[in-house]
Amino acid sequence: MMAFTTLIGNCLILLGLFFATLGVLGIYRFDHFYSRALAASKVDTVGYITTLIGFCFKEGLSSFTFKVAAILIITLLINPLVTHSVVRSAYISGYKPRKEQP
Repeated sequence: MMAFTTLIGNCLILLGLFFATLGVLGIYRFDHFYSRALAASKVDTVGYITTLIGFCFKEGLSSFTFKVAAILIITLLINPLVTHSVVRSAYISGYKPRKEQP
């Protein structure tokens, strides 16, 4: 029988994979670069964080958990900055979404 923390970890990992799958579908659903960048950055971060927290629950309190927590903190700090810089560089370079054809 599975331990309770392993069950929670498995559920969080599956939830993270579900969020990542929604992110891929969101990228294909939206038409413009800016909408796709928003969908990719938000859902990617949520899926990644949820999956890593699930791995922490499965592993328990160990050095692995502290390493993953450090990676999570770095990801929370860097991912929005990277997404902002990519979208801002597209905006500064003059990229404009094309008008929709009727």
